[in-house]
Amino acid sequence: MISDIKRKTLPAISRVVGLSNEQGLLHFLTESPWKVEQLREARLKLILQVLLGREIILIIDETGDPKKGSTTDYVKRQYIGNLGKIENGIVAVTAYGLFEGMTFPLMFEVYKPKQRLLELDVYQTKPEIAASMIRKLRVMGFNFKLVLADSLYGESESNFISVLCELQLDFVVAIRSNHGVWLPQGQQVRYNRWRPYNRIFSDGQQEKRYIREIVFGKRRQVQYWQVTTDPETLPSNSTWFIMTLVPGIKYKEVVNLYGLRNWVEYGLKQSKNELGWADFRVTDYSQIQKWWEIVMSTYLMIGLHSQVLNNTQDKGINETTDPVVTKFQEHDWWDFGQGWKNLLNNLRLVIQPYQFFNLLKPWLIVFPISHLSIGFLTLIALMNRMRGAIPKPYEGEDFLFSSA
Repeated sequence: MISDIKRKTLPAISRVVGLSNEQGLLHFLTESPWKVEQLREARLKLILQVLLGREIILIIDETGDPKKGSTTDYVKRQYIGNLGKIENGIVAVTAYGLFEGMTFPLMFEVYKPKQRLLELDVYQTKPEIAASMIRKLRVMGFNFKLVLADSLYGESESNFISVLCELQLDFVVAIRSNHGVWLPQGQQVRYNRWRPYNRIFSDGQQEKRYIREIVFGKRRQVQYWQVTTDPETLPSNSTWFIMTLVPGIKYKEVVNLYGLRNWVEYGLKQSKNELGWADFRVTDYSQIQKWWEIVMSTYLMIGLHSQVLNNTQDKGINETTDPVVTKFQEHDWWDFGQGWKNLLNNLRLVIQPYQFFNLLKPWLIVFPISHLSIGFLTLIALMNRMRGAIPKPYEGEDFLFSSA
């Protein structure tokens, strides 16, 4: 899954892992008795043991992918956010965590359109699905510093916002420009003056923006804000409305906090572009779930190699007593960055000898060159000296994520 093949189809994967065909992999998705729920529980427990009770930012969003025909469960003509239009496709609600600049997937659930419900299905809106996921994560023991979401969820007062309030979670969500608030007789809406501030991006760059608070009657815990790049013309593509419930929030913090929501776009992009989220070729949702859970587990495996999520904390993830593994960094393409994509690059380098050997094996059958085979196997053995990120055992359980 972490290899650099462009499409993670089963035939492509079978070639890089040395299988003669993809039937075994297909069986793994369609017939093998492993349960999505058990793998998800293990993955979430792994995240909990790494976090050690520390708070994370929770980001809710949905992601869609175009799919032809109607044989795949829950495929329908519906709005696909990343395409920005209505298209035939499948949509899932996702929950991602953000901790000190590192993203990791938490949960997902497919959106089931009313017209495509299967027997025993119960229809839920996307905000209801998101609220259910938040409840489950809280029960498991996740601590949320803040919840971020777009206007689909910000406008869902009864099905989403009320759940956040019930669970006493701070939030920063987008709302529509025509958002309404009931006011007692005699109270009015007040627009405070525009204040300039600098929007700070994750790479350190800054852009000038303007913000003003909109007060409905008397100021309350939930606050409303309008943000724009130009207070004179209020361009529609760069003017936003935001609702917050963050005690003591300052106006300069509003958009920078909401801007953290872009991390979920990063996570979804990497899941799709690098790990093959949409590359499944099965039609039954129980099998699609397995594919998606494998992608999320792979995403986490990569993140566990970061200094942020690695249990050594103050030590660099590349520090090791094994001199062979230390030499990995001498590779011309080794990346010393600490971003998720940097870590993926290095793990791809580690598996390259194994991947390339499997691609060459058909030729080595035609032309048996023993010293070439021995050389590759020796190099693969050296790569296997890297055991990957091994988190501290969680309550007596021993989890091992290996990159090899």
